[in-house]
Order: sequence, then C-alpha cells, then structure tokens
Amino acid sequence: MTTTNTTTEKNAASRVQTPRLDRQLCFALYSASGLMTKLYRPLLAPLGLTYPQYLTMLALWEKAPRTVGELGDTLGLDPATLTPLLKRMEVGGLISRRRDRADERRVLVQPTTDGEALRAAASGIQEALGCQLPLEPTELGKLRDTLNGLVSQLRTVEAQAATIEQGSEG
Repeated sequence: MTTTNTTTEKNAASRVQTPRLDRQLCFALYSASGLMTKLYRPLLAPLGLTYPQYLTMLALWEKAPRTVGELGDTLGLDPATLTPLLKRMEVGGLISRRRDRADERRVLVQPTTDGEALRAAASGIQEALGCQLPLEPTELGKLRDTLNGLVSQLRTVEAQAATIEQGSEG
C-alpha cells in the first residue's frame, strides 16, 4: 500500500507544471540588475564609489539637501539599509548629515565639497556604460521608460497593500 501511494504521489507531481525560470519576469529583472551593477563596478572604482553610493550621489546632485526619508523614497531603500550606507559615505567625506532646525526629527543630507567634486568626475560614467550595452540609444530609452512605469505602478500597489494591511491591524 505504501508503494502505491508513493507511486501515485510521484505521478501527480510529474504532471504539475513547474514554472520555468527563463519565463519569470522577476528573474529577468534580477539578472539584468546584477549584470548592470557589475558593469558599473570598474567605472565607479576610480571614484571610490559603490553602485548604491553612486545612486545616492546622483539623487543628491539632483536635489540637496534632502531628508533621509526623501532619499529613501527616491532610491527605494528602507531606513535600515539607507542609514548604514549614509554613515559610510559621511565617514568617507562625501556627504554631511545634520538635524533640520525646523524639525529636529528630520535629518538632512547633502554632498560635501568633496562629494560635489565627484560630480564632474562622474559625468562620463553614463556614456561609458552606454558604449558597453548591446542596445541602441532609442531602445535603451524605451526600456528605461517602461521600467520606470513598472516601478511607479509597483510602488502604488505596494502602498495600497500597506494601507490595507494597516487597516486590518487596527
């Protein structure tokens, strides 16, 4: 009887369609993200920046000062990930963090003089990376726009789910 049950279970398991890894959007995005980070590494090494630090500097070069919360929202990073990153950047002399005089609960982040000096050195990174990518500039632009749209929609879904979860807890 045990042999029959085991055989039946094996037959049932063999009929189940397992999703293929190469058909998963999540895996394609994960793989592309990892490979892009690897391509950036040698371009950022002369600047002494990691990829997350580079993204942080890009955000601060666009607008500074920013609160830690604004920076986290822009980068899609939670405080537990962002705070140690900012501490390392502050120790490295790239950014300064200070309490907002208008609201002591908020911490403002901005590039230091050394951090601002990196802006010119980093200005050619995007072009250097673009030369390594196997897509035409118009294709890259369309892909970027599609992914930005996806990220925006996913953030909306995430916010809605958080609102529903908070409502069910109360």
